[in-house]
Amino acid sequence: MGPWCAQMGVGGWVGMGVFWLVVVALVLWGVSRLFPAHHSTPRQVLDERLASGDIDPATYRALREELDGSRRGTFSGPA
Repeated sequence: MGPWCAQMGVGGWVGMGVFWLVVVALVLWGVSRLFPAHHSTPRQVLDERLASGDIDPATYRALREELDGSRRGTFSGPA
C-alpha cells in the first residue's frame, strides 16, 4: 500500500468521511439560511401590495376577482 495509506485504519477513513459529510451539510444549511426561499402566492403578493399602498382598494378588488376567476378557469384577461 505505501506509506500514505498504512497510517490510517478503517475507523480513520470512516471518521474522515463522516467529518466531511458534516462539513458539507453545515455549509449547505448555512447557505440556505442566508438566502431563504420566498414562496408567495399571487394572492399574498396582491395583499402585500394593498397593505403597502401600491394599489387602491378598487384595483385590489378587481385584481382579486381576476385571480379568483383564473383559478376556476374563467380568466378574462388579455390573451
